[in-house]
Amino acid sequence: MRGADIFARSATARRLALLAGLGAGVLGLTALSGFATNHALMINASPSLPYWAIWTSRTGMPQRGDIILFTPPASPLLKKHFGTRPQPFGKIVSGVPGDLVSRDGRTFRVNGRPVATAKPTSRLGEPLALGPTGKVPENCYFVTTPHKDGFDSRYAAIGWVCRDRILGTGRPIL
Repeated sequence: MRGADIFARSATARRLALLAGLGAGVLGLTALSGFATNHALMINASPSLPYWAIWTSRTGMPQRGDIILFTPPASPLLKKHFGTRPQPFGKIVSGVPGDLVSRDGRTFRVNGRPVATAKPTSRLGEPLALGPTGKVPENCYFVTTPHKDGFDSRYAAIGWVCRDRILGTGRPIL
């Protein structure tokens, strides 16, 4: 009887361990699902940022110097250069709500500090209209890149990047 008693206890222990493992697995998957809802790994195929892998978080408000990922606005110029369904853009926040964006010729400044110079034409030869100046509106940002061919807020086709188009902030990892 003693052997059967040990076997029954070990079967019960095995069932309890299995149930505990299943419970831990469900909790782990739930936590991972919540994490995945607010985070993503973005691969950058554009030369406008010097990073090719960016860890993105959908929580928090962008700050000056952050990388943000956003959906570009639809326009004939974007369609011609990036297709009908362009990938998200990644740019650096140069101006935050309340900052003053000004322009001297084709050089854009934020609070008097130069941040980017606009080209007169695109790489395909189309004229590029200059982007917005003035006080950065609430929930909007002036974004730039250090790349001379970066397509960002210095051009009217992108303009202010407002909260409804922002997918998240990014941190370069590679």
